[in-house]
Amino acid sequence: MNSTVLTSLIVSCIAMAVIFIVLVILIYTIKLLVRLIPYVEPPAPKAKAKTASPASGGTSPAIVAAITAAMATHLGKSPQEFHITQINPK
Repeated sequence: MNSTVLTSLIVSCIAMAVIFIVLVILIYTIKLLVRLIPYVEPPAPKAKAKTASPASGGTSPAIVAAITAAMATHLGKSPQEFHITQINPK
């Protein structure tokens, strides 16, 4: 073999070995850090309890029924599968 090709192959193998060793060192460093400094999830903020109200205070039941029927038809589901909680007129 040509000496340049042989030198190129040796340099390539050394470079791949160095990269592999660095990756292994990174893996074990991260595992060590996870054990030494574990992640502590912050407490979840307390959700304000919403009182269940009818579909909408100022919206008539006929309008809610029409919207529910339209949504059910559009989504291809039965009206019992979802619940309209708020209607924002624009």
